[in-house]
Amino acid sequence: MRHDHLISAKQLSRDDIEAVLDRAATIADDPPDHGDAILALLFFEPSTRTKMSFDTAMKRLGGTTVDMGSVEASSIKKGETLADTVRVVEGYADAIVLRHPSEGAAKMASEFVDVPLINAGDGAGQHPTQTLLDLYTIRENAGLDDLTIGIMGDLKYGRTVHSLASALTNFDARQHFVSPESLRLPRSVRYDLHEAGAKVREHTDLEEVLPALDVLYVTRIQRERFPDENEYRAVAGQYRIDEGTLAAARDDLVVMHPLPRVDEISADVDDTTRAKYFEQAHNGVPVRMALLDAMLGGDDR
Repeated sequence: MRHDHLISAKQLSRDDIEAVLDRAATIADDPPDHGDAILALLFFEPSTRTKMSFDTAMKRLGGTTVDMGSVEASSIKKGETLADTVRVVEGYADAIVLRHPSEGAAKMASEFVDVPLINAGDGAGQHPTQTLLDLYTIRENAGLDDLTIGIMGDLKYGRTVHSLASALTNFDARQHFVSPESLRLPRSVRYDLHEAGAKVREHTDLEEVLPALDVLYVTRIQRERFPDENEYRAVAGQYRIDEGTLAAARDDLVVMHPLPRVDEISADVDDTTRAKYFEQAHNGVPVRMALLDAMLGGDDR
């Protein structure tokens, strides 16, 4: 895998994806030494899993991290531009992980730096490293070819959905999207999937497709993305999964969620064999270790 920056899942070929996933499967047993590497963490939005797993991944590779901390405690509060921030930070680190609330921010920032920049989520745009750990979890539990996957919830603002749907076009996957009409996939995403030859169907009711699914990928209705509070309240809580909901599903259905969840998956699903969302979160460490190793030149060592 050779990319200067990782901004979008659209950059990833099947070979790229499989190289990272294959390395992730073995890297914990034989971690490379990147003891001289420093990873900068620039998070302009809250994060638990992505930030901590990148921090852990870099440290398990023997490297270190520097953290900008909260926006309120940084020079952003003084009016510093994102372009200036990343130009300064590239002098401190060998790679940058950036999360930002504005779609397109990671692409813009990458044009100002020479060190690798990894998009850790840009508004409602893309989240490619989440997609890699999602694909790893799917491959481990259901396989990536001859796959029927349902993706449910906030498809309009959900960057994890946009990235995953794009990456799945590299595989023999039938994608079913389940959402309220107001939260269906954006037209631009639907167009890209059509152009890629994806097998896509859209639904407002999970019941009509649930029995056919190998994987159900549930997402949170993201209150913070809605420009109108009334629009959020109109759809909040419409799509909720519990053991009763899953009665019509296959016994080996894999239930996933990028987390955090609010109330869209009941706690009674957690202890079932179908629940894979905590495993999914844990997979962020080996997958991000493999990705960092590749982007920091691990193949040359």
